Amino acid sequence: MVDIFERIEKNAGGPIGQYYDQAFGYYMYPKLEGELGPHMIFNGKPVLNWSLNNYLGLANHPEVRKADAEGAAKWGLAYPMGSRMLSGHTSLHEKLERMFADFEKQGDAFLFNFGYQGIVSAIDCLTTRHDVIVYDAEAHACLLDGIRLHIGSKYKFRHNNVDDGEKVLARACKEAEENGGGVLLITEGVFGMTGALGKLDKIAALKKKYQFRIFVDDAHGFGLLGEHGRGTSEQLGCMDDIDLYIGAFAKSMASIGGFIAGPAKIINYLRLNMRSQMYAKSQPMPLVYGNIKRLELIMSEVGDERRKKCWEITHAIQEGFKKLGYDIGEAEACVTPIHIDGGGVAQASKIAKDLRENYGVFCSMVLYPVIPKGMIIFRIVSTAAHTMEDVNYTLNAFKEIKEKLDAGAYDGDDIAVMTIK
Repeated sequence: MVDIFERIEKNAGGPIGQYYDQAFGYYMYPKLEGELGPHMIFNGKPVLNWSLNNYLGLANHPEVRKADAEGAAKWGLAYPMGSRMLSGHTSLHEKLERMFADFEKQGDAFLFNFGYQGIVSAIDCLTTRHDVIVYDAEAHACLLDGIRLHIGSKYKFRHNNVDDGEKVLARACKEAEENGGGVLLITEGVFGMTGALGKLDKIAALKKKYQFRIFVDDAHGFGLLGEHGRGTSEQLGCMDDIDLYIGAFAKSMASIGGFIAGPAKIINYLRLNMRSQMYAKSQPMPLVYGNIKRLELIMSEVGDERRKKCWEITHAIQEGFKKLGYDIGEAEACVTPIHIDGGGVAQASKIAKDLRENYGVFCSMVLYPVIPKGMIIFRIVSTAAHTMEDVNYTLNAFKEIKEKLDAGAYDGDDIAVMTIK
């Protein structure tokens, strides 16, 4: 018999934890301080920050800050107490749900107190052991955790490969028919590490040949993509074909929580059966009150202007990286991955150190298990709060980084722990 603690203590800490001694507080769990936005303080020095999912820059919008303060002053963080089902339900929760349903052109919507656990619980709630789940191989961790709970069959298809998806879907539909179950296809609107758009329109077109339902996590698309910010399905012209649409508050909304929108009877079933909402405290009133203001702004001219600005920044920096010869993969959304191949974690750590210490540019270094094995990226997140000066400065820094990279300045197997000069 193995002692659980002993096993954990002997473990190196997993694929990320093995770097703990050199990385904690710098590459992982860094402390960004000061006013939330593109210019913050890291390790006591000012940095140009490209690591916030604050796409529309609403975090510090004066109307948002005012609403957050008013909500906290009026209700405090405790109100309402209890779960929505028992004692935590209010008219403002209902109002926000109705707003999301109308915005997404769905029959109803249901709030999640936390987006991650809401998604996990929704998948568990929707499927029985007779059902089959089909999902994208690079789906977000919250989707994978929900899929893990499924006791029936589950099959993944190659990332964003609709042809492979159709093959898997055909197999799933056949099995579901034999078992007396159904098929739920799970994917993302925007893949948050690569900036690739999920091929929702092409997946939706498969409904003409197969019977299945589509469940989309559009955390990085909601509020940002589409003419009105309704998300990736609006951008790709397939809103009517998405059965269940999920938006997160932690990105364009700059808040906490999320929602799921879909047919009224299905949403009501989730409302009455989702364990993460039935057995957990309701979202605090100040957050609900503040989220109403955020959604109002997203639906207004303010949202239109900020979406336009965010896309201008995104297009400029993506074109700039391409001209410099960097590989940005499939990036189409406002996340831009800078692929660093060949030198592994040691090389990437030296580049990150150089960027932060000598150029004052902060962007996250991402590796397995957040992204597939063998891949390392620097993740650039564009926001409406950035400026073209920020873009030009960053591109110039990466131009010099590439010259050093090509000259072998970052070679070696040691993880960077000292400032590079």
